[in-house]
Amino acid sequence: MLSSENLAELAAGICATAETLGQTISATAAKLMAEDLSVFPPQDIRKALQSCRRELTGKFTLGAIMQRIQAEDGRPGKDEAWAIAMTTNDEFETVVLTDEIQLALAAAKPVLDAGDKIGARMAFISAYERFVGQSREDAKPVNWHVSVGFDANRRIQAVTKAMELKRIPREQGQKYLADLSVASVTEDGRAIAGLLTGAVTQPKPVLRAKLEIVKNSMLEMRRASEERKLEMRIEAANELADRRALLIRQAQELESRP
Repeated sequence: MLSSENLAELAAGICATAETLGQTISATAAKLMAEDLSVFPPQDIRKALQSCRRELTGKFTLGAIMQRIQAEDGRPGKDEAWAIAMTTNDEFETVVLTDEIQLALAAAKPVLDAGDKIGARMAFISAYERFVGQSREDAKPVNWHVSVGFDANRRIQAVTKAMELKRIPREQGQKYLADLSVASVTEDGRAIAGLLTGAVTQPKPVLRAKLEIVKNSMLEMRRASEERKLEMRIEAANELADRRALLIRQAQELESRP
């Protein structure tokens, strides 16, 4: 909340904005508008008033100011939100999503699981717009969080991109990156990599025995029967289902919060 002095300054700014638009607002009305706007960050209010002065052609109202504040709150539009939600289908993908995307995805999941992607998109968008509207009405700031996938490289790419888009604070993003960082490669590490690249590196004796086990396991996988391959695909599908269940449970917890 703004101090009484800052409220007075905001009310004066509202009156001045109205004047630049060829309109007038009473001091009492400006004070009430300032009180309603005080729940938003001051910089967002200033930007919204500036936007009104530059582009507003209709009547200058509280709604016109709030519309511009909300449009800059960092929440993606419905189409981008749907695209983000769909990336959660890939268990290898690390997804950075908002609370509202997660809640809307949980609401649309039964339709999506039934195989109706068009219906699921409609259900998602309807729920998403409802959740976003409620969050904006409550003046709740956008909250982006990371759903970690299995692919380590994609994790780093997703977090880095989220930092560039200012979706997660730099300090929080750097913490994620530190947790995901890979230690310097040792001779043993090069030997492990050699299993995949074919490069010849002599590991230490203790590791040599472990590498032999890994190598044999890899050969066994290559010789796996069609039945085993089917089992592996089922296991991957179960992992994806577990991940979806986790997202839904988190969404339910968010929705149950006061």
